[in-house]
Amino acid sequence: MTDKWLVGVDLGGTTTKLAFINQYGEILKKWEIPTDNSDKGKNITINIAKSIDQALEELDQPKSKLLGIGMGAPGPVDYTTGIIYNVVNLGWDDNYPLKDLLEVETSLPAIIDNDANCAALGEMWKGAGNGGKDIVAVTLGTGVGGGVIANGHIVQGVSGAAGEIGHITSIPVGGAPCNCGKTGCLETIASATGIVRIGKEKLKKAQDLSGELASIYREEGTISAKNIFDSARNGDGLAKEVIEEVSFHLGLALANIANTLNPEKIVLGGGVSKAGDILLDSVRQNFEKYAFSRVKESTKIAVATLGNDAGVIGAAWLIRDYVSK
Repeated sequence: MTDKWLVGVDLGGTTTKLAFINQYGEILKKWEIPTDNSDKGKNITINIAKSIDQALEELDQPKSKLLGIGMGAPGPVDYTTGIIYNVVNLGWDDNYPLKDLLEVETSLPAIIDNDANCAALGEMWKGAGNGGKDIVAVTLGTGVGGGVIANGHIVQGVSGAAGEIGHITSIPVGGAPCNCGKTGCLETIASATGIVRIGKEKLKKAQDLSGELASIYREEGTISAKNIFDSARNGDGLAKEVIEEVSFHLGLALANIANTLNPEKIVLGGGVSKAGDILLDSVRQNFEKYAFSRVKESTKIAVATLGNDAGVIGAAWLIRDYVSK
């Protein structure tokens, strides 16, 4: 059994990442295919199955080489049934039987979970979690995702929606609208989209527009999160204000999560985490300010190490864990 391969799939709205992974968590082959969400997404599982068969043929390996398939999908998932909810961007109807369809198309046992949960599992298994069993992973990208691991297992919640860290209410009154329908979610502040929004709002209100960030805004007509981080490193006062605001809300949210769970590590991933010390030092200061003393001493904030591979590695762990039970 140990010589069999795992299939890890990270299903995205535009691209699907796939990998063959051995049972030590090492990627043997990885590739991508477009996500075809036409015709109510009916071709998604079909294309995944065809792609797996083609990759096996290229490697001259039989289907029996595969132990099973794990998938991270962008939405709340019922872990037991493999039904996925609220995935309009993939074209699927609500309550979509993803696990059953994937098993039919691939002729492999399949386990499905939320993509942020899979990224968390990947970091636990082979990344910054370093094998720790109590970890919170937070992905800071276009939005804010999260996964909570307790005693080596993902916390699912009663309806598969545990770990929705991006939808912690950070500003209870007067916050920006979120795609989830609420206002003031952490995602509206600590995501790349939120950081840009805050930067533009400050530029519009600023009396002094002589700084680097203002100059970029005048020349380009817009700014990016990277522009804000780079300008802050170069001493731009307005960019520093943006980072202070973001760091306050993110540090406070992480402290509250840690006060509840006391994880060994909080692992920050996604594009925003690549800002480095200009953001992370300030986040850590706010975390330490609001964390309970015992939590502050025992919970460390680390940066994710697996990058885009976290999802497929965590998805492979899903099927490995399931088959080993």
